[in-house]
Amino acid sequence: MICGDPYIGDAPPANCPFCGAHQKYIVEAKKAKVSFDENLDANDRFVVEESMNREASNTAFYFCAAEKTDDSEGKLLFKALAKVEAEHANVWRKLLKLPSAPKGGDPCHSANKENLQESHDRETKTIGFYNKSLGEVKNQRVKQILNALIEIETDHLHLSEERLK
Repeated sequence: MICGDPYIGDAPPANCPFCGAHQKYIVEAKKAKVSFDENLDANDRFVVEESMNREASNTAFYFCAAEKTDDSEGKLLFKALAKVEAEHANVWRKLLKLPSAPKGGDPCHSANKENLQESHDRETKTIGFYNKSLGEVKNQRVKQILNALIEIETDHLHLSEERLK
């Protein structure tokens, strides 16, 4: 219900394989009513645009980290996170009815620990923005997406916290 993409299998996965949404947001295609055709007021549009830009920036950072980090497990982790963050940017893009999400050129580090710390900082800031935005937006679909992405970004935060210990 968040990204609009179907899963393949006999039972829903614990998390969406595309956007990472928790199972409670996953429904059979025949029961799903996914819409990106929303009327956004100026404030909701601002939140959606800012959210898309944050996710695009995070995508660029993670793809860079996947390429440059000095840790083989880190390369895989950052590549997976990049794909999920790219899907988040696309969710926001669909609401804005744009042909593509912006591309970022965010730098990363060669040291895995520095990339993990940067990941932690980015996820913390994104969660903070989403929590703040929840109290400001009016559109229920935007609120649904914000709530789902807060959960997903919190999962990402735990990934970096576990590895920074």
